[in-house]
Amino acid sequence: MVNTARKQETEINEVEQQGEEPEISVGKSLFVGLQHVLAMDLFIPPIILAGLLSFSVADSALLIQMTFIACGIATIIQAGFAMKLPVMQGPSFVPISALAAIGTTSGIGAMIGSLIPGALLISLLGKPLNVFSKLVLKFIPPLVAGTVIVVVGISLMPAAINSIYTAPGSFQVNILIAFITAAVLIACMYIGENVKTKFKFMKVASVMLSLGIGTLVAAFFGLVDFSHVSEVPWFALPSIFAFGTPTFELDAILIMLAIYLIIVIETTGTWFTVGEVADEKLDGKRLNGGAFGEGIGCFVGSFFGGTPVTGYSSNAGIIAITGVKSRKPIIAGGAILIALGMMPKIMNVIASIPAPVINGVFAILCVVIMMNGFKVIKNAPFTERNMIVIGLPIMLALSAVLMPAEIANGLPNLVTYFVSSGTAVGAIAALVLNFVLPEKKQDSNVIPLGVSK
Repeated sequence: MVNTARKQETEINEVEQQGEEPEISVGKSLFVGLQHVLAMDLFIPPIILAGLLSFSVADSALLIQMTFIACGIATIIQAGFAMKLPVMQGPSFVPISALAAIGTTSGIGAMIGSLIPGALLISLLGKPLNVFSKLVLKFIPPLVAGTVIVVVGISLMPAAINSIYTAPGSFQVNILIAFITAAVLIACMYIGENVKTKFKFMKVASVMLSLGIGTLVAAFFGLVDFSHVSEVPWFALPSIFAFGTPTFELDAILIMLAIYLIIVIETTGTWFTVGEVADEKLDGKRLNGGAFGEGIGCFVGSFFGGTPVTGYSSNAGIIAITGVKSRKPIIAGGAILIALGMMPKIMNVIASIPAPVINGVFAILCVVIMMNGFKVIKNAPFTERNMIVIGLPIMLALSAVLMPAEIANGLPNLVTYFVSSGTAVGAIAALVLNFVLPEKKQDSNVIPLGVSK
């Protein structure tokens, strides 16, 4: 009997090594997939971008709707055919500032057009060129990846805080609403992480709970208007280029090429996190497939006007909690996103959430992003070289974010787009500094992000 058990275990290991999916029912796949969707909070980036572009509620709802559909398609491509890893694709926070600058300066058509060339380049680096995995080995050690994540969090904080200050209505009321929303989010995260098992759901649902309570508080002050929700249908098919036909401007394309580089760094860290949780090795073939899937997902997303997609690390937590490491729930989650994206009424409800509520959550998410970056770099020795590689990009990112508008507006378009994204400035600085500053043995005691041979 012991020999039989060992034989079965050996057979299971062989199946896993061959990459075959364990059996899991359609019902369980849909249930777990829904949990992945609920953990993503993927409506935050498009609603922030819509606010920066001064979209109406209807256009904001449409952008959220198209983002859901784009992310669903990208998830199915990545998990089902390209990387074949249980990774959910969602809108990246990284390009928000740059896209807003392009959209307000050159128009929405230029913003959409800027997304296409970079997406195709990323996919080509994966396949057929098969060079992406080599670039990861050479240019993206944990020191750089972690610094970029820190820069993303810090660069986005001013946008969240300024949006609270400048939201319509009383300044004092807006601050109160944002504070209560953020406090609820922190409380839910803490209780879900540290209190008894029966409260674990609060961590997964923390964003939804905080948005709900924050909206109730805003309604008390008369800042919520859902009247237009009844005017939109429950179901509607997606629209291609719903915000206008893409136009191609060189300055906008160049800055988005730099942004895509940063997104790739961000998503590579997510892949390694998910691979570790799911017990999957990331060899060169899989990384190149991931780059191909990422690029194609972003390319398809550009047709719907959504922001570039990236792997969501929050889903690694769901895999760890549920113990379900199969790709089938992820693919089911992609299908759920597409279905939700065809429900304009739900999207309009989301778009009606007041700005102080959204940005109260967004501000805390920026802190979480920043601290996750510090977790990545915490094992790197704090030598003089490493402190420069970490600290100088943060300073340069803040210099770009805090640049007075009258100075930024007087610069050429390419420079304006670039400095409007503190993330782009800081991330490129981290890459360059890490490459040009000589690295000594004492500067590294960690294994760089790499791939299995």
